[in-house]
Amino acid sequence: MTPQSDGRLIVRPGAPSLPGMSTITAILEADSDGSLHLPLPEELRRGKVRITATLESAEDQPADAEAQRQRRLGEIMDRIRKRNPFQDIADPVARQRELREDRPLPGRA
Repeated sequence: MTPQSDGRLIVRPGAPSLPGMSTITAILEADSDGSLHLPLPEELRRGKVRITATLESAEDQPADAEAQRQRRLGEIMDRIRKRNPFQDIADPVARQRELREDRPLPGRA
């Protein structure tokens, strides 16, 4: 815990926590009316909760790993769609029936 000149008390990760205090870092999407909904830890779900918030655009922040993964997956899917790998299949149902037909397994009599 680090006391600040303005009276705030900063709790660093790994530092002993104070009873009843939690530090939550989250990127929230605003509802259409501009409100934000913050999920609270179980121990803070009853009674009053004091919240100190710092609002800044998350658009300027580096994307988190999940957002990067989703963007990369979207790019890959776009490339696959442009290549159209199934263009030679005229009848998908017939193709599935053909693929599923029983046939002798390689190396077996």
